[in-house]
Amino acid sequence: MTALKSLFNVAEIELTYKSKVKPADRPKVNSVASAYDLLMSVWDMNKIELVEQFYILLLDRGSTCLGVSEISRGGVSACFVDTKILFGTAIKAKASGIILAHNHPSGNLKPSRLDEALTLKIIEGGKLLDIDVQDHLIVTPQSYYSFAEYGLM
Repeated sequence: MTALKSLFNVAEIELTYKSKVKPADRPKVNSVASAYDLLMSVWDMNKIELVEQFYILLLDRGSTCLGVSEISRGGVSACFVDTKILFGTAIKAKASGIILAHNHPSGNLKPSRLDEALTLKIIEGGKLLDIDVQDHLIVTPQSYYSFAEYGLM
């Protein structure tokens, strides 16, 4: 009987919020170029031309950066992005908006069909959670491609 009672004790998620940076010290993301510059300041430059990595910029309602998180690291030509991890990270940071970013080690800035499909999937998920997906950048050390600037958002 005791074993049956334990089935009614559901695991619980406890959430705490501890910001380590004062709001006044957080960078403002007011353009695609500023998002790119911020990403390049934290990107692992030893791997940017070796393996695909997927990051998100976490933003508050005023486009102030709450943080940057690496969501996935893959192989030479792809990386798997688990949307549960992505949105869990955004929710824990209490982000109102996010900017997606990944690199193409080949240096090709053109998005693949898989890049486009993933972006649409994340946009739809963001709508359900009231998290605005503002852009998706494909980055190289020299430049970037913005989905928003090309009307793909």
